[in-house]
Amino acid sequence: MAGPLEGLRIIEMCALGPVPLAGQLMADLGADVTVIDRRNTSADPTQVNRRNKRSVVFDLKSPQGLGNAKHLIDSADILLEGFRPGVMERIGLGPDTLHVTNPGLIYGRMTGWGQTGPLSHTAGHDINYLAITGALHAIGRENQPPVPPLNLVADYGGGAMFLIFGVMSALYERQRSGLGQVVDAAMIEGVPAMMGLIQEMFARGEWQQTRESNPLDGGAPFYRCYETLDGKYLSVGAIEPQFFKCFVELAGLPQSDIDIQNNQQHWADMCERYAAHFKTRTREEWQNIFDGSDACVAPVLNFNEAAEHEHNTRRGVFISPDGVLQTSVVPKFSRSHPAPVRQPEGAGESTVALSAKPAEGA
Repeated sequence: MAGPLEGLRIIEMCALGPVPLAGQLMADLGADVTVIDRRNTSADPTQVNRRNKRSVVFDLKSPQGLGNAKHLIDSADILLEGFRPGVMERIGLGPDTLHVTNPGLIYGRMTGWGQTGPLSHTAGHDINYLAITGALHAIGRENQPPVPPLNLVADYGGGAMFLIFGVMSALYERQRSGLGQVVDAAMIEGVPAMMGLIQEMFARGEWQQTRESNPLDGGAPFYRCYETLDGKYLSVGAIEPQFFKCFVELAGLPQSDIDIQNNQQHWADMCERYAAHFKTRTREEWQNIFDGSDACVAPVLNFNEAAEHEHNTRRGVFISPDGVLQTSVVPKFSRSHPAPVRQPEGAGESTVALSAKPAEGA
């Protein structure tokens, strides 16, 4: 069994958030990913982002440890790091140094603020990066504080996904030039890059800056969540007219609502009526009504329920090695078939095997 990235060698500097996810996703697809860790630890099966990777522990402040790290990086295709600007240079592993002995190295740098700019050396987290892009301002209830969408949007959407996109693009370019390069992936740039549709609507005057006033922010009665009789929730995403018509008919709502779907003057009243209507049945009863239809209605499931949902089980979306619920290898390929998930190593478990061997007579 071989994944599409088999043969790709990646070194990942120990980090939090987007870098480990980027490394895991590429390791899942067959890349040989080795993490340079700071200290030895026991294997922990709950560390999902460390699956399918190897780990070494080197003291980068010592000549031997730094030499071992350079030895590994010299044979790598990609290096991933998530330190503040200048840290890798101070360690002695900056791109200028590494490109001398490995000119084809793709050097992936992941930060929130980017490698340059007035905030580049300051601390921050997903919520901060999301805040200054304008995205956070648009998420949440009207007249209430914005709601952080976990750390999915900046760390992983604008971070890990663009880091992978960047290093794989540089890898493709290397086929022509034969040279590596530095990829400066910044979350404050990845997030707005995902907002093209919203930017288009804003430019056309179709998006208001008040929360819950727009088609996709919970303001529309056809794109929001409703509580059911048993205190659970349904998600409704019936945007297109034909889907909204199906939704109205199956839900038993007034047919006249079809004609006023996009008239925002009616949205508040429709939301209020729909909220009362959906509280008349349990979530399961509503599921039985909508399942298999084009009404664009789905139950809001918790983690355990999601793992047991029939569609997810048929697709094999989740796995539970050692009882740890996690996502299976994605995406799926027609010919390439990645090996089964390998559980996380303990930090430093591969140090001996991957350390540079002393020269004969040394």
